[in-house]
Amino acid sequence: MRFDLDYRRARLGTECGASRLAMKVIVTCGPSYEPIDQARRLTNFSTGRLGIALANAFTRHGWEVACLKGEQATCADPLHAKTVQTFSTNEDLAQKLETLSRAGKVDAVFHAAALCDFKVARVENEAGETIVSPKFSTREGGLRLVLVPTLKVLPELRDWFPNAKIAGWKYELAGTRAEAFEAAGRQLRGCRTDACVLNGAAYGSGFALCTPDKSVKECADADALAEELLRWVM
Repeated sequence: MRFDLDYRRARLGTECGASRLAMKVIVTCGPSYEPIDQARRLTNFSTGRLGIALANAFTRHGWEVACLKGEQATCADPLHAKTVQTFSTNEDLAQKLETLSRAGKVDAVFHAAALCDFKVARVENEAGETIVSPKFSTREGGLRLVLVPTLKVLPELRDWFPNAKIAGWKYELAGTRAEAFEAAGRQLRGCRTDACVLNGAAYGSGFALCTPDKSVKECADADALAEELLRWVM
């Protein structure tokens, strides 16, 4: 993603808006993980590439960006942001976001991180007995992981950032395109967010920026999404 700063300022009407260029935003990206034992973990396939690209685009636009990137993000693209922190689990990310919420005004939060939906409650052997080990051995035979839902970060953002514009992400793989939009609408209502970025196989190629008034802005690629998000925040 390459943005010409002067060109974008002209396109978005910010030539005289110094305060807009000083907007403070947070971007989360990459996957979280939840431990199975001290050697293994549950995680997602997210590389963090999109969030890094957005953080870089916002930085080039003159915004003050804090980027929280998952430790397991595999994208090696340079990350340009005023503040960069890494996170491990959902709880770790939540703590870091809450701390940032107390550090001063935030204008927008872009929660693009791919967080775990489940964590390991306990591990059982083939006999159904709970077992504990810093590293489970294959000599013990098959294992059964009992999973429970983990902390949902997105619904907490409104309480931490009551005056910020908040955008969540909805990555839908199964179902129809109409069902994907319904899922985005449920997220908007349930999480009290201002926008939902929809993508995934159920939606199709590109991205859709959805808002509570049922407005949809379709974006062909990450460049178009970044430009639309810049316009949406302002």
